Amino acid sequence: MFEDFDDLTAFVCVAEAGSFTGASDRLGRDASVISRRVSHLEKSLGVRLLVRTTRSVTLTEAGTYFLQRTRAALDEIGAASREVGDFATTPQGVLRVSLPVTFGREVIAPVIPDFLKAYPDIRLDAHFLDRRVDIVAEGFDAVVRVGIIRDSSLTGRKLGSFRSQLVASPGYLKEHGIPSGPEELEQHACLGFTSHPDWPHWVLENGQERAQITPTGPLTTNTSEALMMAVRQGTGIALLPDWMVKPALDDGALESVLPRWLSAAEVSVYVLMPPGALVPAKTRVFIDTICSQLALSGTWHARKA
Repeated sequence: MFEDFDDLTAFVCVAEAGSFTGASDRLGRDASVISRRVSHLEKSLGVRLLVRTTRSVTLTEAGTYFLQRTRAALDEIGAASREVGDFATTPQGVLRVSLPVTFGREVIAPVIPDFLKAYPDIRLDAHFLDRRVDIVAEGFDAVVRVGIIRDSSLTGRKLGSFRSQLVASPGYLKEHGIPSGPEELEQHACLGFTSHPDWPHWVLENGQERAQITPTGPLTTNTSEALMMAVRQGTGIALLPDWMVKPALDDGALESVLPRWLSAAEVSVYVLMPPGALVPAKTRVFIDTICSQLALSGTWHARKA
């Protein structure tokens, strides 16, 4: 294919310049190489395109027709090349991303409006999904994933990491008391989040101290939002991500329980892209915006270590 393209380019340059020497000057290649290219093209087509003399080069009837069609094709290819090149330098086009449901809605969604205002030529196609998508097969430009990355062929960037903390409603703590240490959690209604990496235990750390608790209570669920609703309504104590509970702690809807004891597990968050070194501008600015905006966020306290 690329050899055919070189043949076509050589032919068009000779026809427009009127000589192999002129084509040589335009292409920066030796005239003998250009002559071989044209000869190869004529042989492939089975027709003579040029009449060569010692003093000039003229088009045959077939050559005149072929030049008209070939020049138009090369012009289209050139335009297409420039337009495609713009995708590498100018943020534009449809940006298809996959975001985890809760983290995406609570942490990333607030960034989206400002991102779209800053880049009006991008149309964002955001999918909020908790399943592990196939970034290549499903045609995503970027995927935000929480947890372990198993596909080493993907390229990406770490947004940070988070830990979970114990929280309860003021009403629950008023009725049932405030535990003074991890061992007293066994006397409380402890709500379980089955998607936490340490489940069915709570593994807590306070500096060098570590405690393991097996939570028992009226609710276990794989959905952090359901757990959040239950703990807000005084159902018990829950271990939830710090980015998720911060607004409720700030407005007094929840209180921190054993604030020095955090989950031992630190969960990482990544933005991933399909394999390959060339990243479209639309994807690059999306990732840069997420990273910079989340660094300033009052909700997301990224741990980079």
